[in-house]
Amino acid sequence: MFFSPLEQFQILPFVNLGIGLFDLSITNAMITTTFSLGFILFVYYCLSVFGLSCFPNRWQLLLEGLYLTTAGLIWDSIGPQGQKYFPFIFMLFSFILVSNVSGLVPYSFTITSHLIQTMVLAIGVFIGVVLICASTHGFHMLSLFLPGGTSLPLAFLLVPIEIVSYIFKPLSLAVRLFANMMAGHTLLKVIAGFAWAMMGSGGLLLIAHVVPLLVLIILFGLELAVALIQAYVFTILSCIYINDAIVLH
Repeated sequence: MFFSPLEQFQILPFVNLGIGLFDLSITNAMITTTFSLGFILFVYYCLSVFGLSCFPNRWQLLLEGLYLTTAGLIWDSIGPQGQKYFPFIFMLFSFILVSNVSGLVPYSFTITSHLIQTMVLAIGVFIGVVLICASTHGFHMLSLFLPGGTSLPLAFLLVPIEIVSYIFKPLSLAVRLFANMMAGHTLLKVIAGFAWAMMGSGGLLLIAHVVPLLVLIILFGLELAVALIQAYVFTILSCIYINDAIVLH
């Protein structure tokens, strides 16, 4: 993949399978998703089998940090009533974090750089939020679309705006993660291709290609930070949406 910075986002089938109108091919996206889920489940299974140590190693410290970060997000955003949603939020945070970071490995595939993948996650959160709101408040949940104290003439203007903004919540949640991951990986590929072209030209450019390589190292560190931050942002926004469903704000 040295020709286009967008080639890294191609979904390539390894095994073509199809039943009627359904495409069941095994692709690089499917393998990466399975790896991310399998890695998380394997680590948690090992912890459940071998238990926790009073003198934690690096893996245990990492998982304890994820646990405390997620618990703090839920407590700050939702409060005590949000603790029952901890398993879902913790798994969501872990999956996005592993998917983002594993995509930085050379020649790997970043599933969160595809809008369809982030939309699946966002719509799943959105459906859960709607179900929580409906089960908690019933038909009173419709008051979300009519701010208190609104006059009747103004309601005809505000209600459609509130409905549209509510429906677009999963879209904004998905696009934010997708756009940041895709833009960062594209920039890394452009700089890497530029350095490769300079190195292949020979002469003074062979020496000068060290400059874009140094820039690439810096950008790689920034992209790692973006991968961590975007997983955090997706999770905290999910917590905020759940809180809004509970308190009808």
